[in-house]
Amino acid sequence: MSKYLATKFNDIHFKNPVIPASGTFGFGREYEAFYDLAKLGGLCSKGLTLEPKSGNTGMRLWETPAGLMNSIGLENPGIDAFIENEWPHLKEIDTVTIVNVGGKDEESYLTAIEKLNAIDAQLIELNISCPNVKAGGMAYGIKAETAGEITRKVVELSRHPIMVKLSPNGEAVADIARACEAAGAQGISLINTLQGMAIDYKKKAVVFDNLYAGLSGPAVKPIALRMTHQVCQAVKIPVMAMGGISDWKDALEFIMAGATCLQIGTINFNNPMAPIEIIAGLEAYCINEGLANIGEVRGII
Repeated sequence: MSKYLATKFNDIHFKNPVIPASGTFGFGREYEAFYDLAKLGGLCSKGLTLEPKSGNTGMRLWETPAGLMNSIGLENPGIDAFIENEWPHLKEIDTVTIVNVGGKDEESYLTAIEKLNAIDAQLIELNISCPNVKAGGMAYGIKAETAGEITRKVVELSRHPIMVKLSPNGEAVADIARACEAAGAQGISLINTLQGMAIDYKKKAVVFDNLYAGLSGPAVKPIALRMTHQVCQAVKIPVMAMGGISDWKDALEFIMAGATCLQIGTINFNNPMAPIEIIAGLEAYCINEGLANIGEVRGII
């Protein structure tokens, strides 16, 4: 563990603040060919739902000039298969394990959380960008009231600390973060992808079967940085930031904006070594600046 990068997220100790983001790293197996996953501050699982999901039909990935659009549709093996087939491997890796969980309705969220009580993950990342069927399909995370409601019920049921992952597509993000904090969340992560659209001019057609899709990558970084700063100013619980982080300088900006930990997403696809390079860059920065720990510049903006 680097003394320069050791980070505490509430009561959870990370050897460094760098974690591959959910949806960009699978369950880690594909990246073991590149480096020892124990070098990471943590691992965040692919988004899980109670039942297996095959994901969306049609085009799923579409490159943009400064990012990537995705319409994966939460394809995943389901909670039971994760616990049986993936967890035994993940728990042996010497780093913090975060499990990302979504749902189609309140019951599926709560049943999934109850099942996850059987394993010893250190942190649950609650994806509330999923549709609230009772609210007409609106995502739980779009409004502070519904975000707080689902967070409170999950926190009451879970034996794990809950970190809520926020969408950038709803009401004032600081208000939603405060509602989650009041409901008992022990951390906030943001941002999820921004909703966008792509048209294939050659085919004279929309690219995605679902019409709209999620945009990530360098294009969203200024928005993610602004929202991270707003949330860090609004809540006392720690924040795990993501959104267009491609190198250690990007990562440092989010830390200066107040983020405790960082998730590294889209860059993993074209540079599998990016998280390791970011760790090395942040450590070198601390040494060059004469810092005892990266926390000395956290929240200075």
